[in-house]
Amino acid sequence: MALTQERKNEIIKEYARHEGDTGSVEVQVAVLTADINELNTHMGIHKHDFHSQRGLMKKIGHRRNLLRYLRNTDVPRYRELIQRLGLRR
Repeated sequence: MALTQERKNEIIKEYARHEGDTGSVEVQVAVLTADINELNTHMGIHKHDFHSQRGLMKKIGHRRNLLRYLRNTDVPRYRELIQRLGLRR
């Protein structure tokens, strides 16, 4: 159910802004998006798993806050990130 370390490292490598970058907003949002997608598929199968549902809501809220921060500080980076992740239409 959780992301494997290999998959997480691939995401970090793909969205990192520089070598060794694991904490930039882009990386955090990309990892959260992968977690959210995995939890969405889990919730489709296990509809009554309310503990996972709460974790999913917390991750969605955290991602929303990070995206709001990025939008308020650097709009071009925000637009590029949401396009790469396919979050908005």
